[in-house]
Amino acid sequence: MSESLAPGLHIVATPIGNLGDLSPRAADTLRRADRILAEDTRVTGKLLQHIGAKVPMSRYDDHTSDKERESIVAQLAEHAIALVSDAGTPLISDPGYKLVRSARAAGRAVHTIPGPSAAIAALTLAGLPTDRFLFLGFLPAKAKAREDAIGEVAAVRATLVLYESGPRLGDTLAALEKVLGDREAAVAREISKLHEECVTGTLSSLVERYAGSAPKGEIVIVIAPPAEAAAATDDDLDAALDEALTRLSPSRAAAEVAEKLNIPRKRAYARALERSK
Repeated sequence: MSESLAPGLHIVATPIGNLGDLSPRAADTLRRADRILAEDTRVTGKLLQHIGAKVPMSRYDDHTSDKERESIVAQLAEHAIALVSDAGTPLISDPGYKLVRSARAAGRAVHTIPGPSAAIAALTLAGLPTDRFLFLGFLPAKAKAREDAIGEVAAVRATLVLYESGPRLGDTLAALEKVLGDREAAVAREISKLHEECVTGTLSSLVERYAGSAPKGEIVIVIAPPAEAAAATDDDLDAALDEALTRLSPSRAAAEVAEKLNIPRKRAYARALERSK
């Protein structure tokens, strides 16, 4: 008989497509858990069937009440409970963090069994900078809210990663181009499955490709960081200072222009004193 699994919450990453991506440790944890919390028990049931496991399951999603969550946390003192999502790593664009937070607050053990993540997998396919990236999850469905959300991160110097559904892909790509400009981007779809594809190009070319076409499958959009701004020239500095000096003292004009042009304040102040003579 296998050794009992330690009591506590076990966060288990599951395949995002290919069932062969389930790690041996993840499979072992699911087989030995006292109970499994699943986003959709039908989806997880197929995974359990694949590994030959028969473990009681309960649904855990956005609609799980605070009372139900408290009951789960109480059980963690003596039972090993595994948390899974339909695909990938739990807590990434799902409500699992609330359970983890409650478990930690109650002094329960929390373990993670890492594995697949669609966001990370898409980054490896896209061929865009990966040293710094920002995960946005799903953007709002309504057009105005979606554009506002994109605008909030437009200046962030990082690759952007977000999830999207097929029916909304065209509208989302158009909104991204409108707010961010024509950046390099990629649309990764059906990652690790038979029909996996990653289409790269500019946002405008992707808008054209997917206009009126709703591809099937899980989709990740990856967008390159904004281009480096050209360094301010002496002419740029003089023009900005001449205008600012009509309204402000040399010191305040230098501070304003230095921030606007992203240059050292010392450089702007020295030039401001010359221009104000």
